[in-house]
Amino acid sequence: MRRPGRTRPRLTFGTTFALAGLPIVASALAVPLAPISAQTAPSPEFRAFSYADLADLALPAQLVAGVTIVKAERLKGELAPGLAPGKARFLVQASTDMLLRGAGGMPGAVSYIVDIALDAKGKAPKLKKSRFILFADRVVGRPQEIRLTSPFSQLERTQANESRLRAILTEASAASSPPYVTGIGNAFHVPGAIPGESESQIFLTTPDNRPISLSILRRPGEQPNWSVALGEMVDDSATTPARDTLLWYRLACFLPSHLPARSVAALSEADATAVRADYRYVLEQLGACGRTIGTGPASE
Repeated sequence: MRRPGRTRPRLTFGTTFALAGLPIVASALAVPLAPISAQTAPSPEFRAFSYADLADLALPAQLVAGVTIVKAERLKGELAPGLAPGKARFLVQASTDMLLRGAGGMPGAVSYIVDIALDAKGKAPKLKKSRFILFADRVVGRPQEIRLTSPFSQLERTQANESRLRAILTEASAASSPPYVTGIGNAFHVPGAIPGESESQIFLTTPDNRPISLSILRRPGEQPNWSVALGEMVDDSATTPARDTLLWYRLACFLPSHLPARSVAALSEADATAVRADYRYVLEQLGACGRTIGTGPASE
């Protein structure tokens, strides 16, 4: 029997999620509260996240906020269907302390469900008064409920995590923000006037057809020089992106590992071979994407 005067938020359990480095405009779609089960160790709340991990989490989320847990009620039995071994499910009530992203604001008090790893003795952690950064979507018709977007969406609130997220979201909301890269378009290659000199240009595809291209210039006796242009023309504004910036992330985490055959179909075999070599050089210079949460980009 339910105690008089005590109410429990209505819970709806749904499916798991895929992360994606989507454009900064968040989807208007919101879904009900659902359980989130972490699949990797250590517990997502207290692990190190790479720049790519944080961008994967932050960019698709409607809400990125700092909260302090006021109450955490453990859910068991029929209220915790599909709970993975070694996890505990909680219905959390939290106060909002900081809003890094959220058009239209966010209530001062919110509820959500989260799965937390048990400790070595099989005990659940004490969550009350803990501070976290959440990545969440709104719940239609229930403004004080939110739905975490992935098993990794309750993140330890540290100064380092907060600073990196602020940088990612600030860059993503700027008018000069680089576009989301969906693939490779056409590529061209022009040999130079002297042996060993050449230039390749590789055009990338984007959801909104914004121009972005890679240019690779080779000269005898010099290291290849490559740059990224965010306009129709390659000019002095074209630069090589620094690691752990949004442009670097768009390239390192979303470019395919090989140049598609259709991109060089119109070129001679020699020119196609040169462009492939130049593309491999760009990927080497970008380095690994650095994802650690086991979720690759989803198509838009």
